[in-house]
Amino acid sequence: MAIEVKVPLLPESVADATVSTWHKKAGDRVSRDENIVDLETDKVMLEVPAPTDGILKEIKKPTGSTVNANEVIAVIEEGAAAQPVAEKPAKAEKTAAPAAAKKEAPAEAAVATKEIPLGPSARRAAAEHDVDVSGITGTGKGGRITKENVLSVATGMTGARPEKRVPMTRMRARIAERLLEVTQNTAMLTTFNEINMAPVMDIRNRYREKFEKKYNVRLGFMSFFVKACAEALKRSPIVNASIDGNDIVYHGYVDIGVAVSTDRGLVVPVLRDADRMSMAEIESSIATYAEKARAGKLSMEEMQGGTFSITNGGVFGSLMATPLLNSPQCAILGMHKIQERPVVENGQIVIRPMMYVALSYDHRLIDGKESVTFLVTIKELLEDPTRLILEV
Repeated sequence: MAIEVKVPLLPESVADATVSTWHKKAGDRVSRDENIVDLETDKVMLEVPAPTDGILKEIKKPTGSTVNANEVIAVIEEGAAAQPVAEKPAKAEKTAAPAAAKKEAPAEAAVATKEIPLGPSARRAAAEHDVDVSGITGTGKGGRITKENVLSVATGMTGARPEKRVPMTRMRARIAERLLEVTQNTAMLTTFNEINMAPVMDIRNRYREKFEKKYNVRLGFMSFFVKACAEALKRSPIVNASIDGNDIVYHGYVDIGVAVSTDRGLVVPVLRDADRMSMAEIESSIATYAEKARAGKLSMEEMQGGTFSITNGGVFGSLMATPLLNSPQCAILGMHKIQERPVVENGQIVIRPMMYVALSYDHRLIDGKESVTFLVTIKELLEDPTRLILEV
């Protein structure tokens, strides 16, 4: 019996999707609830499970096709997976086959698990372009095969000055569209300050092991910044507001988006009521979001809303940058690399671990005084973390 595989209902505000990666080929066996294809929207990646056990009889929508909700993309022959697919081998082959299988199985296992380290993005690219990775020499860390290695083979790039042309992913195209809207439709300005990170680093070093042991999550710098921003936003509610036409919308809650970099682009999952979260809850939520983001499994609900955002270019070595607003939010904080620099304290030159921070804001709503005051508040809270506890 033929069973149709259909595109699931798409998230609200998403009109269509693109077939990103087929994990099975026509003729392959599939199991009920096994993910057989990934669909990419401009916001999230959707997995489509097999509705039944059987054989994938036909793929109606190949990779790159644009599809709509409830559209048929494949056909599965129900129950066919339980049927034998090959004739019984002849008597002469019985003795040779087991020996060959024993000889080849370890080699295949080694290729899959040890000899060819393969990341998720590279694996998706290999499946999408039907590339055999066994002959690829990885250029990543520890010989790891990268997505670029796979694409180089897929596109057959040769010569001293190779070029390739590939279409933008839907997410990258949407990111580009939104960033262009921000630059064209806001009066964006950026103010800078620097923070002596020694007090935060001291607390982190003293309590990191106990924190990780108790909460089973790593203690990073982001939770300190989220707490500091939440407190600063309560003191400067205009920074937590947004513009809707000719109205200013003041939000009586603090939902902070934390930017996460993935192979498909930057996504910003949201910490709801961040001002009410503990340090452990913040770190745990960020770790969960990061894992889901890199696996392409963030939901629309997890990325919608947000009254303020934080992005950390310091993890990539950025010393200073001007972050772009995450519309319709009117402000975003940029963290950067911690670098030891000479500073003057009490008339003496000393070496301190310093971080430049940047606040980009929509000048239509937020005046220079408010932006500078907000950033100074964050500086004061982090240079004397006791203030975070006492809320002073």
